[in-house]
Amino acid sequence: MARYTGPVCRMCRRDGVKLFLKGPKCFTEKCPVEKRNFPPGQHGQSKKVKKVVGYGLQLREKQKAKRIYFTLETQFRAYYEKASTRHGVTGDLLLQQLETRLDNVTYRLGFAISRRQARQVVRHGHVLVNGKKVNIPSYQCKVGDVISVREKSKEMAILGSSREFLAGQNKVTWIEFAADGLSGKIVSLPKREDIQLPVNEQQIVELYSK
Repeated sequence: MARYTGPVCRMCRRDGVKLFLKGPKCFTEKCPVEKRNFPPGQHGQSKKVKKVVGYGLQLREKQKAKRIYFTLETQFRAYYEKASTRHGVTGDLLLQQLETRLDNVTYRLGFAISRRQARQVVRHGHVLVNGKKVNIPSYQCKVGDVISVREKSKEMAILGSSREFLAGQNKVTWIEFAADGLSGKIVSLPKREDIQLPVNEQQIVELYSK
């Protein structure tokens, strides 16, 4: 299955909730969910909103998580399978793996204004892990890892606007930020309360455990 490359705001409108896919725009009155809070398409306004229950609700929660973290179905299922074999709450462990992907950590550090953009920043070789270039967005970061911007990439225009966005909206407690804002160290694994996203992970676990 190909990765979705269309307008991401349509996905938020489809789910009827902000998935924070567009960076700063999501926090302004220009957000399409604020302006047009109905499903996309020519019949979006005319359709009656049906209550989603059971399997439909579980599927919607999975789709929301996949869209937020920009993952494919095979990747997402692999994260669930790994979480289900570890000791602890499966849903929490699932989100923990997604949060510690390199592209998400890059976003959390403010090297990009969205996870989608962070994926590109990583793929283009602008990010270092413990001083070595890693261009795999799904790379799993660990406690103690230092994530930084490559020296040659520190003058990228995007870094200025993304760091400004970070200062206002995107701080996290499980990453220790360097004073210059160009690197950070993972000091702990994120807990569920650290992940402020509109996802009900228990519904996802119930979907996959059938």
